[in-house]
Amino acid sequence: MSALQKQPGPESNGRVGLRSVSTTSIVLAFLSVYFFWGSTYTAIRIGAAEMPALLLAGLRFFIAGFILLGWCRWRGFKLTFPVRTMLMLGIIGLLLLFLGNVGLVYAEKTVPSGLSSLGFAVTPLYVALIELFLPHGESLPSRGWLGLLTGFAGLAALLWPSLHNALVGNRRMLAALVALLGGAFAWAVGSLLSRHARLQVTSFVAASWQMIIAGCFDLLLGTALGNWQQFHLNRAAVGSLAYLVTGGSLLGYTGFVYLIEHVPVAKVMSYTYVNPVVAVLLGIFLLHERPEPTEFVGMAGIIFAVFLLTTAQIRTKSDPAPTKHLEQMPAE
Repeated sequence: MSALQKQPGPESNGRVGLRSVSTTSIVLAFLSVYFFWGSTYTAIRIGAAEMPALLLAGLRFFIAGFILLGWCRWRGFKLTFPVRTMLMLGIIGLLLLFLGNVGLVYAEKTVPSGLSSLGFAVTPLYVALIELFLPHGESLPSRGWLGLLTGFAGLAALLWPSLHNALVGNRRMLAALVALLGGAFAWAVGSLLSRHARLQVTSFVAASWQMIIAGCFDLLLGTALGNWQQFHLNRAAVGSLAYLVTGGSLLGYTGFVYLIEHVPVAKVMSYTYVNPVVAVLLGIFLLHERPEPTEFVGMAGIIFAVFLLTTAQIRTKSDPAPTKHLEQMPAE
């Protein structure tokens, strides 16, 4: 998944056009974001068993990026921009899809898909915490602080069984948890940079270039590290990759873009507490994962915390009067 900027397209003369929508379209878009993004954790878990993290992420985003860029060309969108804009798109893409997504894929070689999805669900908590230290960031009301504290308490309960296992000698588990939480942090930083950059680039085109740039970087680094020797192209790998390209990077993201243009942001952000539920259930039924009781407690805490944060009204430090909802970019 890649960061979204709600920005003007060429067909709207500098303004994002509002098109008539139907209830059916809205419902289908929500179902797409809820299911496809929630199920990508299961697909990543399957693919990570057959392919190194850099190659799985690289192939996924490289292919999806070129497909989406071709669609943008067919629609007549502007595809090239000044060097500074392209550089910023590349930086955002690397934060989200290299550090963020590769951290997730690496973690899922060891960590169950349900636990991984919940680990990444703390991204809004990171975003809220970082905003507190920015000069023109957003301050939290009491509801937001309650969400922040509840979220980190839930994270502690969620990760305790795995962390305890790691501390008693399982260094592989410890490395996976560090990669997971580090990837979520990189996703938060990339999301904030994407929000504040205000690039004059159509959302679909921005996503295309972010995926292509990050995909190229992943593949080049994976090649330099000799990862192709561990690459296994079998039925499971092909199925996982195909699903991540179509369901995760094209259908899920397209649904998100459609919703962000027609539905209030606070409602769209509900995916952050629906996706983990989908991932946990699919992990149980398809991958036979068995979460610990404390992990269910942590799951409930994180979902409740994200709900509080995404529905809390916050104020910018520079202007105490206006209020707006906390926005968080897509996790997958």
